[in-house]
Amino acid sequence: MNDIRETLVIGAGPAGLTAGYTLAKNGRDVLILEHDPVYVGGISRTANYKGFLFDIGGHRFFSKSKEIVDLWNEILPDDFLERPRLSRIYYRGKFYAYPLKAFEALKNLGLFESARCMASFGFAKLFPVKNPRSFHEWVRNQFGERLFGIFFKTYTEKVWGMGCDEISADWAAQRIKGLSLAAAIIDALRRSLGLRKGANGDGAKSLIESFRYPRRGPGMMWEEAARKIKGFGGELLMGRAVVGLRYDEASKLWTVTATRGDGEVETFQARHVLSSAPVRELMNAIEPKPLSLFNARDLKYRDFLTVVLIGRPQKELPDNWVYIHDPSVKVGRVQNFNSWSPEMIADGVSTCLGLEYFCFEGDGVWSSPDSELIELAKNEIAKIGLMDPGDVFDACVVRQAKAYPVYDEAYADNVRAVRLEIATRFPTLHLIGRNGMHKYNNQDHAMMTGMLSALNIMAGKAVYDVWRVNEDAEYSESGMSGAREALSSERLVPRKVA
Repeated sequence: MNDIRETLVIGAGPAGLTAGYTLAKNGRDVLILEHDPVYVGGISRTANYKGFLFDIGGHRFFSKSKEIVDLWNEILPDDFLERPRLSRIYYRGKFYAYPLKAFEALKNLGLFESARCMASFGFAKLFPVKNPRSFHEWVRNQFGERLFGIFFKTYTEKVWGMGCDEISADWAAQRIKGLSLAAAIIDALRRSLGLRKGANGDGAKSLIESFRYPRRGPGMMWEEAARKIKGFGGELLMGRAVVGLRYDEASKLWTVTATRGDGEVETFQARHVLSSAPVRELMNAIEPKPLSLFNARDLKYRDFLTVVLIGRPQKELPDNWVYIHDPSVKVGRVQNFNSWSPEMIADGVSTCLGLEYFCFEGDGVWSSPDSELIELAKNEIAKIGLMDPGDVFDACVVRQAKAYPVYDEAYADNVRAVRLEIATRFPTLHLIGRNGMHKYNNQDHAMMTGMLSALNIMAGKAVYDVWRVNEDAEYSESGMSGAREALSSERLVPRKVA
């Protein structure tokens, strides 16, 4: 049994490391336990295969929070690149610029299909679904049934592994709120004609033209954060899987049990616990068993894996990634690591693409041998036309469990039940991050939850409502560069608790 810690953090992802950094920098006692024996950063880590570096999912560094941008600059002041943003959509054998270019989209879809899309949009506006409950209904109301089928349905169902009628409308409202067809068309026409946005910045929401990126991937940020936490006097232990938590109401102390890779068991005591672990796993580890354990166990997660194909140099591919909306292939998205940063490529000349397959941990895709997945990826990349499989000379597979919290019809009630029990029975247990809150937060949102929770601990009371992060104000990848525009953004932090 070690000395009593003021704060113990479960998980060294963006939320956990931001909390640890905030506490340690201010001279507070903090211990971070990370399950992975090698990497910090969670899903924001950078994997390494023979010197080739891979971003797990793609992480553009932009934020409307000045505090987060300042923290990025403080942790990693000299290693950011300014990268052009270019993404495309692949649908039925054709590529569409994303953001859309009006004339290109018109040409690819054809006049007849384009007219049907606009008629469908008009019908949806005249006869909307009242009180939309599903993703399908929400998007149909905003864009019409035909555009939903072309640009939303296939990709969304690949990502989530279930029909759009099963996905809560909350998902659409959170991720694409404020995006209108009218704004998208105006923006597409401007782009097609080579015009810039108006002086008032009235372009389509959720679209940026450049972003910042660490030269050796996002893991560079979190490796440096971990180093600085230790320099401030904080402690980070790798390869520790938390298997038990017990709260003593009399002493107001947490007893946390963790196992090491060698099977040894360690026990720690702390006054506060910050957890970015999946809610389901956290609640299952608490003793005695929480009343809301049934709700926690009902929460679902979506996993994915990346098949990395390394090949001889191809013609230049400018995309950061390509969204694969075509239903004839299983791959959901293709990353081009060289476009993120040339330093991701070990020899500086090879083509290195990451094909992302969304799945559930333990299903047929997840459990397939790496050799079969690599053959699948080579066949599909040839069909899409982004790489000649004969040029591939090496490959690997990187799996990521619990990448996305699922927003099904029951998730909101389940999260509400967990939050209520934690608030009443475990006042010094703080949920942070994407999986820790079962909330699809971007990297900067996750960081904000860690920062505000740390500030609450330092203040000795709940000064900030962490659950309002990503709810209190509109958030988007807006502007010429989200990172630059964040410096003048009105959105700083959530309002203090009244």
